[in-house]
Amino acid sequence: MTQLTEAVEESGVRAEAAGRGRRFAVDGFAPHHDGRARERGKALRERIPRERHAEFATADDRPTAIAAIEASNAGRITELVPIRLGRMAATPFAFLRGSAGLMAADLAPTPTSGITAQLCGDAHAANFGLYGDARGQLVMDINDFDETVPGPWEWDLKRLAASLVLAGREVGADETTARQAAFDAAGSYRRTMRALAKLPVLDAWNAVADDQLVSFAQAHDLADALQKVGAKALGNTSARFAAKSTVRAQDGGLRFTAAPPVLSEVPDATAAAVAAALGPYVGTVPAELHPLLARYRVQDVAFRVVGTGSVGTRSYVVLLTDHREQPLVLQVKEARPSVLLPHLARAGYPVTAPEGHEGRRVVLGQKRMQVVSDTLLGWTTVDGLPYQVRQFRNRKGSVDPAALLPAQLDDYARITGALLARAHAHTADPGLITGYCGKNEELDEAVATFAVAYADRTEADHADLVTAVRAGRLPAEHGV
Repeated sequence: MTQLTEAVEESGVRAEAAGRGRRFAVDGFAPHHDGRARERGKALRERIPRERHAEFATADDRPTAIAAIEASNAGRITELVPIRLGRMAATPFAFLRGSAGLMAADLAPTPTSGITAQLCGDAHAANFGLYGDARGQLVMDINDFDETVPGPWEWDLKRLAASLVLAGREVGADETTARQAAFDAAGSYRRTMRALAKLPVLDAWNAVADDQLVSFAQAHDLADALQKVGAKALGNTSARFAAKSTVRAQDGGLRFTAAPPVLSEVPDATAAAVAAALGPYVGTVPAELHPLLARYRVQDVAFRVVGTGSVGTRSYVVLLTDHREQPLVLQVKEARPSVLLPHLARAGYPVTAPEGHEGRRVVLGQKRMQVVSDTLLGWTTVDGLPYQVRQFRNRKGSVDPAALLPAQLDDYARITGALLARAHAHTADPGLITGYCGKNEELDEAVATFAVAYADRTEADHADLVTAVRAGRLPAEHGV
């Protein structure tokens, strides 16, 4: 046996003759392709028929909305909890945004096909938007991954559909229009997955280009709104944020100006700990970017309150400047365990290790789902707690689904459904999901029915929260 043959066998590579060619079994690569993913997906309908996705019933052991909210406040900064509750109490759609864990508990007993994908974990309609790539070009995709884990793809789709019904009700759409948005999101997801399954793998990975998204999703009524959001997003940069939020200190350096409660100063010890944590963070970004980061110096650190679901977690903005004092602002945001984790086992899905670090879980989940991700994504640890690190105000923009015209809601639904399918297809075989979903509208109808039922449930939960706030059981600060 030659040395080369010995080395190949030790590496775990095995070859066998196959007609005129060869097949190799190599770790990390598919051992073979039988071309039957679609048939296997179709066979899954026998166990879980697609119409069963309409099912939703409140479990007997379901916690009350108030108990679930109180439990989710554990570990948050106490003085910021009223801001979170005030935001959640604003509308039923806002309540849904802040209650991903409660919805996961409700989804756990619902039927699933058994196909696993990397989940956003919080795929409501406001968590899609625009951001800049490395060259400043705008990309549209899912943009929040705090809860990302592998799990049933249906959970993301049903959360999206339910959020669209609530957004529709908030903008004054009639019930038929609100339900149609959920139906269209599911249909767009199904059709996009089918289109991806027909493409070569590499083409499918990068398919549905953002400049073709409106045409692909037949969302022409939304084109003008997206154009306005894009124009605004181009100016939403670190430089603009720094110009509005910093002043020149006596030593000549730049410092953040406090704008409580959203932006506030931090003690010197905290600032030093966050700044020091950027050293280990550099080791988590690609090595070719290390010289880029090395050309910046840290100027200041401040605390900044974040979105509805994350209010009360620790989040900092760090001001860096280059040799010309041009700013780069990084966000260092606490990464808590995904709220989906306790409910995956109940749904029959294995609970995987959290990538060794919660910040790493978030970053890798994001990179697995997005076509293009922030080049400076990374993670670190501050005072023993895990954090994710990313660019702040990276030309970020979003469409507020609760501010759309009713006639635009179905267009937005089709765009978000297509984006969700593209994201899921990175980690789940699109042929397998396509085989399960099929060609007809059976799944679309079922998801829409579920979405209406869950929107009703969310409105009842929101009413309970409002009642608790008015009674003084829960503190809420509105308008922040």
